[in-house]
Amino acid sequence: MNNIAANLEQINHRINNACQRAGRDPETVKLIAVSKIKPAEQVEEAFHAGQKRFGESYVQEFRDKQPLVESAVEWHFIGGLQSNKVKYLRGRVAMIHSVDRLSLAKEISNQWSKIDQVANILLQVNVGDELSKSGCAPDELETLSHSIAPLPNLKICGLMCLPPHSDDPEQVRPYFAQLHKLSQKIESLQLPNVEMTELSMGMSGDFEVAIEEGATLVRIGTAIFGARTKKV
Repeated sequence: MNNIAANLEQINHRINNACQRAGRDPETVKLIAVSKIKPAEQVEEAFHAGQKRFGESYVQEFRDKQPLVESAVEWHFIGGLQSNKVKYLRGRVAMIHSVDRLSLAKEISNQWSKIDQVANILLQVNVGDELSKSGCAPDELETLSHSIAPLPNLKICGLMCLPPHSDDPEQVRPYFAQLHKLSQKIESLQLPNVEMTELSMGMSGDFEVAIEEGATLVRIGTAIFGARTKKV
Protein backbone atom coordinates (compact mmCIF):
# COMPACT_ATOMS: atom_id res chain seq x y z
CA MET A 1 0.00 0.00 0.00
CA ASN A 2 1.43 3.38 -0.97
CA ASN A 3 1.79 6.20 1.54
CA ILE A 4 -1.16 8.33 0.38
CA ALA A 5 -3.52 5.35 0.45
CA ALA A 6 -2.22 4.30 3.87
CA ASN A 7 -2.52 7.85 5.18
CA LEU A 8 -6.09 8.12 3.93
CA GLU A 9 -7.00 4.84 5.57
CA GLN A 10 -5.56 6.06 8.86
CA ILE A 11 -7.30 9.45 8.65
CA ASN A 12 -10.66 7.86 7.89
CA HIS A 13 -10.17 5.50 10.81
CA ARG A 14 -9.53 8.46 13.10
CA ILE A 15 -12.58 10.28 11.71
CA ASN A 16 -14.72 7.24 12.48
CA ASN A 17 -13.34 7.03 16.01
CA ALA A 18 -13.96 10.72 16.64
CA CYS A 19 -17.53 10.35 15.41
CA GLN A 20 -18.06 7.41 17.74
CA ARG A 21 -16.83 9.45 20.71
CA ALA A 22 -19.19 12.26 19.75
CA GLY A 23 -22.13 9.96 19.10
CA ARG A 24 -22.23 10.97 15.44
CA ASP A 25 -22.76 9.08 12.22
CA PRO A 26 -19.43 9.05 10.30
CA GLU A 27 -21.42 9.78 7.15
CA THR A 28 -22.02 13.30 8.49
CA VAL A 29 -18.31 14.16 8.23
CA LYS A 30 -16.71 14.70 4.83
CA LEU A 31 -12.96 14.74 4.28
CA ILE A 32 -11.49 17.49 2.12
CA ALA A 33 -8.00 16.47 1.02
CA VAL A 34 -6.05 19.73 0.84
CA SER A 35 -3.99 19.32 -2.32
CA LYS A 36 -2.49 22.81 -2.59
CA ILE A 37 1.17 22.75 -3.59
CA LYS A 38 0.79 19.10 -4.53
CA PRO A 39 0.91 17.84 -8.14
CA ALA A 40 -2.00 16.49 -10.12
CA GLU A 41 -0.44 13.03 -9.96
CA GLN A 42 -0.93 12.94 -6.19
CA VAL A 43 -4.53 14.06 -6.56
CA GLU A 44 -5.08 11.16 -8.95
CA GLU A 45 -3.34 8.80 -6.55
CA ALA A 46 -5.57 9.88 -3.68
CA PHE A 47 -8.66 9.63 -5.87
CA HIS A 48 -7.87 6.07 -6.81
CA ALA A 49 -7.40 5.32 -3.11
CA GLY A 50 -11.01 6.38 -2.57
CA GLN A 51 -10.76 10.13 -1.85
CA LYS A 52 -13.30 12.23 -3.80
CA ARG A 53 -13.11 15.80 -2.45
CA PHE A 54 -10.07 18.06 -2.78
CA GLY A 55 -9.36 21.56 -1.55
CA GLU A 56 -7.26 24.22 -3.26
CA SER A 57 -6.16 27.59 -1.87
CA TYR A 58 -4.54 29.43 -4.79
CA VAL A 59 -6.52 30.35 -7.90
CA GLN A 60 -3.57 30.28 -10.31
CA GLU A 61 -2.44 26.87 -9.07
CA PHE A 62 -5.99 25.55 -9.35
CA ARG A 63 -6.31 26.86 -12.91
CA ASP A 64 -3.14 25.04 -13.91
CA LYS A 65 -3.79 21.82 -12.00
CA GLN A 66 -7.48 21.19 -12.59
CA PRO A 67 -7.20 20.37 -16.34
CA LEU A 68 -4.45 17.86 -15.55
CA VAL A 69 -6.69 15.84 -13.22
CA GLU A 70 -8.73 13.49 -15.38
CA SER A 71 -10.64 11.79 -12.57
CA ALA A 72 -14.06 13.12 -11.55
CA VAL A 73 -12.93 14.81 -8.34
CA GLU A 74 -15.05 17.30 -6.42
CA TRP A 75 -13.12 20.55 -6.04
CA HIS A 76 -13.50 22.92 -3.11
CA PHE A 77 -11.86 26.34 -2.94
CA ILE A 78 -10.72 26.99 0.61
CA GLY A 79 -8.25 29.88 0.40
CA GLY A 80 -8.49 33.64 0.46
CA LEU A 81 -10.18 34.89 -2.70
CA GLN A 82 -9.95 38.17 -4.59
CA SER A 83 -13.06 39.27 -6.45
CA ASN A 84 -11.18 39.68 -9.73
CA LYS A 85 -10.21 36.00 -9.69
CA VAL A 86 -13.67 34.54 -9.05
CA LYS A 87 -14.25 34.10 -12.80
CA TYR A 88 -11.56 31.41 -12.90
CA LEU A 89 -13.52 29.30 -10.43
CA ARG A 90 -16.89 29.72 -12.15
CA GLY A 91 -18.61 26.37 -12.54
CA ARG A 92 -15.44 24.48 -11.62
CA VAL A 93 -15.76 24.17 -7.86
CA ALA A 94 -18.48 22.55 -5.79
CA MET A 95 -18.11 24.98 -2.91
CA ILE A 96 -16.22 28.13 -1.92
CA HIS A 97 -15.36 28.05 1.80
CA SER A 98 -13.89 31.51 2.21
CA VAL A 99 -16.54 34.20 1.61
CA ASP A 100 -16.03 36.98 4.13
CA ARG A 101 -17.45 40.12 2.55
CA LEU A 102 -20.45 41.28 0.53
CA SER A 103 -18.42 42.48 -2.47
CA LEU A 104 -16.94 39.01 -2.95
CA ALA A 105 -20.34 37.36 -2.62
CA LYS A 106 -21.77 39.72 -5.24
CA GLU A 107 -19.04 38.79 -7.70
CA ILE A 108 -19.56 35.06 -7.11
CA SER A 109 -23.29 35.48 -7.72
CA ASN A 110 -22.56 37.50 -10.85
CA GLN A 111 -20.18 34.91 -12.27
CA TRP A 112 -22.43 31.93 -11.53
CA SER A 113 -25.39 33.79 -13.10
CA LYS A 114 -23.50 33.64 -16.41
CA ILE A 115 -23.83 29.85 -16.39
CA ASP A 116 -27.29 29.86 -14.80
CA GLN A 117 -26.10 27.98 -11.74
CA VAL A 118 -26.10 28.51 -7.99
CA ALA A 119 -22.78 28.68 -6.15
CA ASN A 120 -22.55 26.93 -2.79
CA ILE A 121 -20.62 29.06 -0.34
CA LEU A 122 -19.54 29.12 3.28
CA LEU A 123 -19.04 32.30 5.29
CA GLN A 124 -15.60 32.52 6.82
CA VAL A 125 -15.48 33.80 10.40
CA ASN A 126 -12.31 35.12 12.03
CA VAL A 127 -13.01 33.48 15.39
CA GLY A 128 -9.62 34.40 16.81
CA ASP A 129 -9.75 38.05 15.73
CA GLU A 130 -6.35 37.63 14.09
CA LEU A 131 -5.11 40.42 11.84
CA SER A 132 -3.21 37.90 9.71
CA LYS A 133 -6.33 35.95 8.77
CA SER A 134 -9.37 36.62 6.62
CA GLY A 135 -12.93 36.25 7.82
CA CYS A 136 -15.65 38.48 9.13
CA ALA A 137 -15.76 39.32 12.81
CA PRO A 138 -18.15 37.13 14.80
CA ASP A 139 -20.30 40.12 15.76
CA GLU A 140 -20.62 41.08 12.07
CA LEU A 141 -21.73 37.64 10.88
CA GLU A 142 -25.45 38.26 11.28
CA THR A 143 -25.30 41.49 9.28
CA LEU A 144 -23.21 39.82 6.57
CA SER A 145 -25.64 36.91 6.35
CA HIS A 146 -28.59 39.28 5.93
CA SER A 147 -26.71 41.14 3.18
CA ILE A 148 -25.67 38.06 1.19
CA ALA A 149 -28.84 35.97 1.52
CA PRO A 150 -30.86 37.87 -1.16
CA LEU A 151 -28.22 37.43 -3.88
CA PRO A 152 -29.80 35.33 -6.64
CA ASN A 153 -27.10 32.84 -7.59
CA LEU A 154 -25.78 31.90 -4.16
CA LYS A 155 -26.65 29.49 -1.41
CA ILE A 156 -25.06 29.91 2.02
CA CYS A 157 -24.46 26.35 3.22
CA GLY A 158 -22.69 27.03 6.51
CA LEU A 159 -19.60 28.52 8.11
CA MET A 160 -15.82 28.07 8.00
CA CYS A 161 -13.02 29.10 10.33
CA LEU A 162 -9.24 29.03 10.69
CA PRO A 163 -8.71 29.25 14.45
CA PRO A 164 -5.48 30.42 16.08
CA HIS A 165 -2.77 27.79 15.79
CA SER A 166 -1.90 25.67 18.79
CA ASP A 167 0.01 22.42 19.18
CA ASP A 168 -2.60 21.44 21.76
CA PRO A 169 -5.97 20.69 20.09
CA GLU A 170 -7.76 21.35 23.38
CA GLN A 171 -6.66 24.99 23.14
CA VAL A 172 -8.50 25.22 19.83
CA ARG A 173 -11.70 23.52 20.97
CA PRO A 174 -13.38 26.74 22.23
CA TYR A 175 -13.08 28.30 18.76
CA PHE A 176 -14.76 25.30 17.13
CA ALA A 177 -17.51 25.42 19.76
CA GLN A 178 -17.92 29.14 19.06
CA LEU A 179 -18.37 28.55 15.32
CA HIS A 180 -20.99 25.89 16.05
CA LYS A 181 -22.92 28.31 18.26
CA LEU A 182 -22.70 31.00 15.58
CA SER A 183 -24.15 28.59 13.01
CA GLN A 184 -27.08 27.87 15.31
CA LYS A 185 -27.66 31.59 15.71
CA ILE A 186 -27.69 32.16 11.94
CA GLU A 187 -29.92 29.12 11.43
CA SER A 188 -32.45 30.60 13.84
CA LEU A 189 -32.81 33.68 11.61
CA GLN A 190 -34.47 31.50 8.93
CA LEU A 191 -33.05 33.57 6.10
CA PRO A 192 -33.82 32.63 2.48
CA ASN A 193 -31.09 30.61 0.72
CA VAL A 194 -29.32 30.04 4.03
CA GLU A 195 -28.89 26.58 5.51
CA MET A 196 -26.37 26.01 8.26
CA THR A 197 -25.75 22.38 7.27
CA GLU A 198 -21.95 22.61 6.94
CA LEU A 199 -19.20 23.52 9.39
CA SER A 200 -15.80 23.59 7.72
CA MET A 201 -13.26 23.40 10.53
CA GLY A 202 -10.39 21.23 11.65
CA MET A 203 -7.08 20.40 9.99
CA SER A 204 -4.38 17.75 10.36
CA GLY A 205 -3.51 18.63 13.95
CA ASP A 206 -6.97 19.20 15.41
CA PHE A 207 -9.64 17.61 13.20
CA GLU A 208 -10.75 15.11 15.84
CA VAL A 209 -11.60 17.88 18.30
CA ALA A 210 -13.35 19.75 15.47
CA ILE A 211 -15.50 16.68 14.78
CA GLU A 212 -16.39 16.44 18.46
CA GLU A 213 -17.56 20.07 18.23
CA GLY A 214 -19.69 19.54 15.13
CA ALA A 215 -17.46 19.79 12.05
CA THR A 216 -19.00 18.37 8.87
CA LEU A 217 -16.07 19.24 6.58
CA VAL A 218 -12.49 18.64 7.78
CA ARG A 219 -9.64 20.03 5.69
CA ILE A 220 -6.60 17.77 5.90
CA GLY A 221 -3.46 18.09 3.81
CA THR A 222 -0.20 17.35 5.59
CA ALA A 223 -1.45 14.14 7.21
CA ILE A 224 -2.39 12.83 3.76
CA PHE A 225 0.21 14.22 1.35
CA GLY A 226 3.08 15.07 3.68
CA ALA A 227 4.63 18.42 4.50
CA ARG A 228 4.56 21.28 2.00
CA THR A 229 7.82 23.00 1.30
CA LYS A 230 6.88 25.82 -1.07
CA LYS A 231 4.08 27.49 -2.94
CA VAL A 232 3.83 26.62 -6.63
